[in-house]
Amino acid sequence: MRRFFLALTLLILANTAQADDPKLLTKIAFGSCVDQDKPVPIFDTMAAAKPELLLLLGDNIYADLDRKVKVNPDVIREKYKIMEKLPGFIKLKATCPMIGTWDDHDYGKNDAGVEWEHKDGAQEAFLDFFGVGKDDPRRKQKGVYSAEIYGPVGKRVQVIMLDTRYFRSPIKKAPFDPKTRISACIPNTDPDATFLGADQWKWLEEQLKKPAEVRFLVSSIQVISDDHPFEKWSNIPKEREKLYALLNSTKANGVIILSGDRHLAEISLDTKTLGYPLYDITSSGFNQASKNWRAPEANTKRLAAMPFGDNFGFITIDWSGDDPRVNVQVRDEDGDATCGFKVRLSTLKGTGPATPVVETKLPEGVLSPAEAAKKVGEKVTVQFTVASVGGKANLYLNSNKDFRAKDNFAAVLSVKVQTGKWEKAGAETFVGKTIKATGTVKLNKESPQLEIADPKDLEIVEK
Repeated sequence: MRRFFLALTLLILANTAQADDPKLLTKIAFGSCVDQDKPVPIFDTMAAAKPELLLLLGDNIYADLDRKVKVNPDVIREKYKIMEKLPGFIKLKATCPMIGTWDDHDYGKNDAGVEWEHKDGAQEAFLDFFGVGKDDPRRKQKGVYSAEIYGPVGKRVQVIMLDTRYFRSPIKKAPFDPKTRISACIPNTDPDATFLGADQWKWLEEQLKKPAEVRFLVSSIQVISDDHPFEKWSNIPKEREKLYALLNSTKANGVIILSGDRHLAEISLDTKTLGYPLYDITSSGFNQASKNWRAPEANTKRLAAMPFGDNFGFITIDWSGDDPRVNVQVRDEDGDATCGFKVRLSTLKGTGPATPVVETKLPEGVLSPAEAAKKVGEKVTVQFTVASVGGKANLYLNSNKDFRAKDNFAAVLSVKVQTGKWEKAGAETFVGKTIKATGTVKLNKESPQLEIADPKDLEIVEK
């Protein structure tokens, strides 16, 4: 009996200890892209800032720079060993815990995805470098994705590390352009193309449903930026739509995206996708950024930038008061802030999707709004979910809640076509419904729209 009560007492004490508030997280450093064979003075600067957590966003080593060497897991391990011996890295590692994901160069091959033959060996080397325990789920799963929650109830910080390499379908590229000296990435519209793979998508949904006040969603490559010709989430458009739809459907508050890869730093902002502003902060690289002046690259969603110079990201969270504030900065090699923003947690709470996204595999011969927009002058059939309806006489069935949005596509139901079942149609008839419409694509002040000529050419296919 005494043993029973002793065991019960120990169990109660254990549960009490587990219920104690974890340590408050207030300072986080992050960044990407470090060549282990070059000096990394910025590591000393980062250690001096005394972060409480370090997030490594990918390209944590470069295993594939020497084209004379065929990369395999042994080569990757050699590069990690060089990194581990760097004095600055040793100092930084002693300053705070670190967690991370990978990008292509520590994965083992430039721009590689699911096709990389050594991905399992690369994963084992990655997990060893980060000191991941033998019982950790990442030792059994495919891919290095992971998530952690820090801080007490009401002041929780969730860090979600995505793996954008292990499952990612091949990226399509245009022919080499001798003028720009690159083969630009072009959209892969294959309905089966994926960034994360089925298992990771399911896992991500589970993570986004967990309670947290701030969520840092880490992607090794940029999510929001559309315009540059290199790797980004818009290379597989339907996957980015799926990500945005998931953020909306889970009602995940407090999401801020952190990304790397680009050998520059910038802050992108999307005000249309969620019910609150969605930031994507890119920090790259620790020693791989251009050292000479260069102009910012194309990015219509840029809020601020540091287009040249080594950099790292630094986040402070002021938990005091009723409305805590997140301060995000990009800092240079001297530790000086070059750009950034501040946002209250109350701002990072939405009321629902700004643009409803319904992921549907379209019937053969039926186009998405993005595809139809390229068919000006042609008669096509398009299918999409109506996000908003404009017009007083003619009805404009918009694919985007904001009809002024660059990617909005409208199906026009003119007055003369509003007969039969559409005689009393209005906004309430179409908003949130999936329509299929046939007509000719025309431009209205550079905005593509499909003009419906017959009432029979419009139908609601999903209510």
